[in-house]
This record gives sequence, C-alpha cells and structure tokens, in this order.
Amino acid sequence: MKRNKLLNFAALVVIPFVFAACHSVAQPESVYVPVDYTEEDAIKDQIEYVERVSQKDVIRGLWRGKILLDNTPDNAGTVAAFEKCCKAAVDDLNKKIDEKEYFSALRIARSLSAVSYSGRDMKMSEAQIENEAYKNVPGKSKGSGSKEKVTTLISGTVTVWVDKGIKIQRGVGYADSVLGSGFFISKDGYIVTNHHVISDMVNKKYEGYARLYIKLADDPDTRIPAKVVGYDSTLDIALIKTEVDAPYVFALGSSSDLSVGDKVYAIGSPLGLERTLTSGIISSTDRQLFSAGTVFQIDAAVNSGNSGGPLVDENGRVQAIVFAGVANYQGLNFAIPVEYLKNELPFLYAGGERKHPWIGAYGKTKRLPGAGSKREGVSVFYSLPGGSADLADIKENDTVVAINNMAVNSLDELHVAMMRLESNIIAKLTVEKEDGTKKDKLVYLATRPDSPGYEVFRHDDLGNALYPMLGMRLVNSSVTNKKQYVITKIIKGSTADETGFSENDPVVVSDVSFTESNSAAIVTLYAKKRKNGFLDVSLRVPSPMDSPNYF
Repeated sequence: MKRNKLLNFAALVVIPFVFAACHSVAQPESVYVPVDYTEEDAIKDQIEYVERVSQKDVIRGLWRGKILLDNTPDNAGTVAAFEKCCKAAVDDLNKKIDEKEYFSALRIARSLSAVSYSGRDMKMSEAQIENEAYKNVPGKSKGSGSKEKVTTLISGTVTVWVDKGIKIQRGVGYADSVLGSGFFISKDGYIVTNHHVISDMVNKKYEGYARLYIKLADDPDTRIPAKVVGYDSTLDIALIKTEVDAPYVFALGSSSDLSVGDKVYAIGSPLGLERTLTSGIISSTDRQLFSAGTVFQIDAAVNSGNSGGPLVDENGRVQAIVFAGVANYQGLNFAIPVEYLKNELPFLYAGGERKHPWIGAYGKTKRLPGAGSKREGVSVFYSLPGGSADLADIKENDTVVAINNMAVNSLDELHVAMMRLESNIIAKLTVEKEDGTKKDKLVYLATRPDSPGYEVFRHDDLGNALYPMLGMRLVNSSVTNKKQYVITKIIKGSTADETGFSENDPVVVSDVSFTESNSAAIVTLYAKKRKNGFLDVSLRVPSPMDSPNYF
C-alpha cells in the first residue's frame, strides 16, 4: 500500500525514524475571514468572486453561488449571479454529453440536483447520464452460484510484472522488476491489482524505464503487455487492461457476509511462485490502516508477490484484495474489503488517478454516555476555516447524521458513503445541532490532500491547529510571549490525552517540524502537567498528518 498511509501502530513505529531530515514551517500562511453578509460591499465582492470561480470551475462556482444566495435571498444581484452559475453548469454539462464524457457530466448533473435545479435545458437526465457512464464498467460477473474448483479459480489469476530494466550495484548489473498478483473481473481483460505493484508506471517523478506485463497462470512463460487504466493510491487499488480473453472471471462478493473466524483463501504469486494457494481465517474486520476506511486482518500466509491477488470465500467469490503484510511479524497480514473495490470501479474505469473527497473537517463517532455500542452519527470537533464544512456552516459540536439522505451512524459509515462520491461535486449533509434541530447543508467535496493535518497547520492559528493534530486546544496566556499557552480542551483518546495532558495545563510550544513529505510532524513542548504534579517537562510529541478522523 502507499506507505505514508499506514496509520496508528505503524505511525508510532515509523515516526521516530523519519525525522532525520525535517523542516519547520511558518504558521499560519493565512486564516480565512468570514464574510459579513450585512455589508453591501462584501456582497458585491462575493458576487464578483462567484462569477470568477464559475468561469474556472462551474461546480465550485455553483456551490458558492448557492451559499451566497442562501445568505442574501432577497438581493437581486445574488439571484442573478446564481442563475448565471446554473446556466454555466448546464452549458458545460451539455458540452460533456456531446463529447461523451459521461463521468464528468454526471458530476455536474448531481451537483445541479443538489442545488435543486429543475433540470430544464439539460440534454439528458441525471439517470440517463448515469446509465451511460456506468454501462461498461467491469466487475459485473455474478459467478456460477456454486462452489468453484480451485484449479478454475487459479486460472483467473495472473502474475503482474513491471519490468524496470537493469540496475547497477557495485558495478554489476541486475534485472530490476516488481512482481505482484492480480485477477480478472471481465472477459475482455480487465484486471484488478494493487497500486503499489504498478506505482512506477504512474509515478510522475519516476524517470527510469518501466514496462507492464502480465503472465497467465496457465502460461507463465509468455509475457503479455498490459496498460494501467486507473489507480487509487489511497486505497492501494489499480485497474489494468490486457488484450486477452480471460480464462476465468471472478465474481465480486459482499464483504458484509464475512465475520471473524470465517475461512478464506489467498491466491497469488508469492516470490514469483505462480499458482500459489494459501488458506486462513478472518482475524479482524476493522483494522484502521487506511485514512479512508477499515481493512481485514487475515492469518493466511502472504509474502512479497501476493499483493493484488484475490482473497476468496469457500464459494470462490472475491471478498477482498490482498495488499500487505508487516515485515518481521509473521502471520500479520491485511486485505482490502471488496466493497471498496465495487465503489471504486466506476472511478478507476473512468481512467487516471482517483482522488478522494473531503470537506475539511475532523471528528469522531458519537457515542452517548451509557449507550454502550450505540452510535449516533459523527461528532464534528473541528472545521478548517474557509473549508467546505466551515463555509456550509458545519461547526464544532454539530453531528453529521446523513449524507445525500443516506443515514450515517459512525465515522466508518461516513467514509464508506463518501467513497461512493467523487471529488469536485456538491453533496448534501444532514447535521444535528446542539439544540437537537436537524438541518441540511450543501457541501463542496474538494480533493482530499495527502496530509490534511498540514493543511490545517498552514491555514489556522496554532492554538486551533493543534486541536485536530494532537487533540489539545490552546489559547495564548501571555501578552508578551506568543509561544505561551494554556490547554482549554482535550480530545479523549487523542495523542495529548494518551501523553498525559489535561485541561488548564500551561505549555510553551517551542517548535513544529515536518518531514520532507509533510506526512508527519514533531511538536516540541515545554509543559507543566497536572498529572505529573506540575513538574517541568520537555516533550517532543509525534503526530501523523493524516488519520481517519479527517473527512
């Protein structure tokens, strides 16, 4: 998988070693100032801004026009500006239809629907566009409905081989290649594998030689050229295509049918050994290794080369994609649930890099005291100033309970629901306010950055930025010393909580340093912790810049 996406326990192992080269960043670069809609000049500025945005991005312009209209419903100028945004969006939609770019057209159609546009002047309805966009997406095989022979299943797997030419070490040349596994999901040659197997084929920074091939299980001596269709580095999935008739096409199952203890089988080419079958059980169904969802932990033997192969149930249906083991920890292996793949296939088939959406918020599953495992939605702890959630008036202490009218009971459910959506689209979130009232809010799904915590640090004051980063909210406690703070809030279960900080503890923030990739930070603190008897202590607290709590 994408290595900087390993979370939780992996981050604690990695972070102490990645700060050999790091840098400090001036903070913040800018902090968004809310618009005062009672000022006529501010409204005029917003009208001009909306028109400029709409010329560059019709969907974002449509959303900002709707926000402006909702805040100034009786202003003739804002009404006219919103109508212009709608016309620009419809014109672009019709152009995409003419060019048969149905996935792009579908984003616009769904966004127009979100702002309650009537649909007039659209050449096709949203349903018609969706049908055109999805009609050729692979992965629709239903299977035979009965248990398949193992030899039949193996014939539907391939060895994925990226030939990188020759590498020179100490004056000697060696063949340089990457081996992985994959499996057919359509008769005409579409194959699923892991992104990290084919990453050199799509990495813009890679300047070496690279060619992609597959080898059929029944003919391991013939290299068959293949190409990358689409890829998702966040979920470590890729769709590739080769010009052969698949010997066997796998049916995609439903991971919700699996429970801890269920028998599963992994098929692949560990260390290049084709046609290898291993078996085991589901050890856990909810390991948080991705920033956008949970994965399976399995005990089936997995080695280098298994990556991208299918994990099947006893009826031969794909239930997950094998993607990783943890070095030096035998039997600790992981697989990506097939539900994620089914959500991703339309975006992968559309081609290129799949980008995940976010609204610039941070939160956790809401559980009421004494309610046991009952979940009430997603509690919002933080909204990035000027981000989509903030502009849509989704604030701290709000609870997200639905997205596009689909109920959301937990953070995991919210992530899964957002995985069904693409970035650059308008969606409707239903939030419950502190007084118990529920309101629908239109949000713009922007592209999720690689390091959300770094974006927070760059665009908010330090006292607020450390709230999602470490789980402690700070306020300045000195007029003369800008680095001197006092803690006003602690998030339960956060890094600050587990490090022993408490509310009202005085702290001095000496430095915040980031890795070269900005994927992790070290916050240097001088503190007097109440739990330590207010003894002086100096700490360097690590913090990954991505986590499932960002959405």
